[in-house]
Amino acid sequence: MDPGLRDWYSRGRFLTFAGHEVFYVDEGSGPALLLIHGYPFSSWDWIQIWDHLTARFRVIAPDMLGMGFSAKPVDYAYRVAAHADMHTALLAELGVGSCHVMAHDIGVSVAQELLTRQSEGTTTTDIASIAFLNGGLFHEVYRPRLVQTLLSDTIAGSIVGRFPFLMTDRLTDLALDEMFGPETKPSKELLRQWHEIMAYHHGKRVTHLVGRFIHDRKQERDRWVTAMQRTPVPMRFIDGPCDPNSGAHMAARYREIIPNPDVVSLGDDIGHWPQLEDPAGVIRHFDEFIDRLPPG
Repeated sequence: MDPGLRDWYSRGRFLTFAGHEVFYVDEGSGPALLLIHGYPFSSWDWIQIWDHLTARFRVIAPDMLGMGFSAKPVDYAYRVAAHADMHTALLAELGVGSCHVMAHDIGVSVAQELLTRQSEGTTTTDIASIAFLNGGLFHEVYRPRLVQTLLSDTIAGSIVGRFPFLMTDRLTDLALDEMFGPETKPSKELLRQWHEIMAYHHGKRVTHLVGRFIHDRKQERDRWVTAMQRTPVPMRFIDGPCDPNSGAHMAARYREIIPNPDVVSLGDDIGHWPQLEDPAGVIRHFDEFIDRLPPG
């Protein structure tokens, strides 16, 4: 195993949820901060901002089922609601009643579901604030890449699930490359780490199943957006505008439909993974957001 990933794994623990093991890291002290990672990787995506966050928060970062070091069952319903259930169960297991949230990619959908449950009064978890990074907050302007559509919407996904060698590292690298800004491409080391994360527990068998969360975004769009429009929970959207999936166009839509929108755009050349492409910018804008919240 890659040395960095081995160290990360050694710092984690496991929660049993729905009969499957969920990996998570829980470090730092202070108010609780839940980090909800993106698709198709893991909590390792937060590594560039981890030390800063744990200096002021108790940071809890799980790997969702089907990704990272968590179990990747082939017979599991990978729905956003189920991912939200897992995060709620983890917080309850750790005795966390209230937390801040930072979410990325599929994680923004999980955060929207958690926020909606709070708005509906169907959860005991209290969200103190949410910082959204790049993700498909609004289905109508989300632009999934061709490979994601093929895996989640066509028979190609089932074929790759049965014959995972068809999803070569080279093809994955090409798909990832277009998601990053022109000057912030992932390093060869990070790509190797990501390939190892995907391969762990034979993850390529279920990548197409996990990717079907995009259908939940369409189905739950109005429910989630209504909650965002009505909630008193402070929210900030920190966006990498160069992201072809959810960049400047997603920020523009946020400004159109969310009352009193708090939107921060990073540099014009920052893409889909702002916490890796511009960690200093994410930290700066997140700290500013947290620091202006009322105490309590």
